[in-house]
Amino acid sequence: MPRKIIDLRSRPAFLHDFYGATPGTPAYEGAKWLNRRVGSKDDEHFARSHTLDGFIAEIRDAGITAAAVIGRDTPGVATSNDQVAALIDGRPELIGVGSVDPQRQGVAGALAEAERAVRRLGLKGINLEPGFLAPALAFDDPLLLPVYDACDQLGVPVFLMSGPTTPDPRFNDPAPVGRIARAFPNLTIVCHHGFWPHVAEIVGIAFRHPNVHLVPDMYLFLPGSRLYVEAANGFLRDQLLFGTSFPFRAMKQTVEDFLALGFDEAVLGGLLSGNAERVLKLDL
Repeated sequence: MPRKIIDLRSRPAFLHDFYGATPGTPAYEGAKWLNRRVGSKDDEHFARSHTLDGFIAEIRDAGITAAAVIGRDTPGVATSNDQVAALIDGRPELIGVGSVDPQRQGVAGALAEAERAVRRLGLKGINLEPGFLAPALAFDDPLLLPVYDACDQLGVPVFLMSGPTTPDPRFNDPAPVGRIARAFPNLTIVCHHGFWPHVAEIVGIAFRHPNVHLVPDMYLFLPGSRLYVEAANGFLRDQLLFGTSFPFRAMKQTVEDFLALGFDEAVLGGLLSGNAERVLKLDL
């Protein structure tokens, strides 16, 4: 029987040049470069997702049950909540996650948009990227606290963008996540890119705070990431979730590579889909 797999981080290339939408551009070459850095065997695999049909076919061919399309609201890359909602409409293979920027929208505007994204558009969570704002913010900056509270009240997870592509590496510090987890103990916090390369630090925070969840996605296959696997075979089994970070890593290859990392069979069901179903309140 095929495994149920939910991909917690995915975007089709056609959404933005940053994702490789336009061949022959510096952004397209940048997408290829990142694919090579994280181990994709084919650095142009994402070209298939220049169309929506191609993106859906890629998901199906990889054996993925559903993929979460992550909205973004930053000065450099923006995918509106309406775009995400339109993309997932009527497509059971796709799940939508919205995004807000209280720096651009103001706190009141961001809170209103978070509520609209969840209650009217049916998106399953809110993505924040404070390290990519202008100026960059720490994850526990006071400007963000009302958004955390709103997600808590709405009963949806907050997704945090982390990782080594953060323009200023000081804003890839996982310590503030522990403070947010302590201040909002009922808020589900999902950390995309798993704060790599600060693996030990974020695993320690997740040990202390069971409301912190990790999606190492494409960084799970880089040096230093073995600790994610060791932790998921133990106390982190309910807090680690699968993601490809497509279009920056090939879907099918990532599924195959994930299954070869040494996760215990007893935890794989949760890592591949069960944890995501619980976090996103899905019924697939």
